[in-house]
Amino acid sequence: MQINQMSKSRRALKSYITYPLQAVFVALIYGFFRLLPVSVASAIGSLIGRTIGPRLSVTNRARRNLTTVFPEKSAAEIQAIIIGMWDNLGRTAAEYPHVSNIDTTKSSGPVEVIRGDIFESVQAAGGPCIIFSGHFANWELLPASAAQRGLVTVLVYRAANNPMVDWLFRSRTAHSDASIAPKGAQGARALLRALKEGKTLGILVDQKMNDGIAIPFFGRDAMTAPAIAELALRFDCPVIPAHVVRTKGANFQVRVEEPLLIEKTGNKNADVETIMRQINARIEIWVQQHPEQWLWLHNRWPK
Repeated sequence: MQINQMSKSRRALKSYITYPLQAVFVALIYGFFRLLPVSVASAIGSLIGRTIGPRLSVTNRARRNLTTVFPEKSAAEIQAIIIGMWDNLGRTAAEYPHVSNIDTTKSSGPVEVIRGDIFESVQAAGGPCIIFSGHFANWELLPASAAQRGLVTVLVYRAANNPMVDWLFRSRTAHSDASIAPKGAQGARALLRALKEGKTLGILVDQKMNDGIAIPFFGRDAMTAPAIAELALRFDCPVIPAHVVRTKGANFQVRVEEPLLIEKTGNKNADVETIMRQINARIEIWVQQHPEQWLWLHNRWPK
């Protein structure tokens, strides 16, 4: 009885005090950065990220991950990547309020889309498509670039623990004709419906999924969500690799690549594993190219 009462008290504290205070704080920060030019907001975010981030305890996880993946790198090299990661993360957070206003179709704009014609070809074909990526640079610019080239996108996201700030995640769809689907059973139904309607799914696939399947990632098995492979096989749709690279400050490249080669052998489990191995291998390449622009804070591998 006492334990239940304590649990109810904690829930009440979150609902009536903690969550509202968090929501007010987030709204103020969001509004502050929205008032600034994106380049200024990005620079301030960089300063905050580089100053505070490396001092946080979660940085220890990033250091462990980096040491495991790059055992040949010195402590100084690892530290430089960590600082670069926090620089990028701070910039990305500060740029978030501006993503909906960035036109990725302008050749003179801050975003260069390489092989954007692949998106346009998918749009012209009119069928369903899956785009996969990871938490690189400002990853929010990827769905923006796809949607601004005519693809009706559905983004898979993890709902915020605080429901009062979930609006921040939903606001990412303001840039174009797009919607979001939360992870879970309800979101899965939305994804199936979207593919049946010929829409494009955008999925970040570089996080650990406890009930996923073990797929090698930098030489170690990592629990990986198999949904992309299962959906691609079911709907016979292209799977397109794409990721964002920060070139300088608030300037970027969105790098779109040719669809994966998918062969159906009749053995579904083997086909799913083959596709997911391709996906993890592609993410490995991106990480090796710009390790400071990937989010090393994920608990990606089992201990």
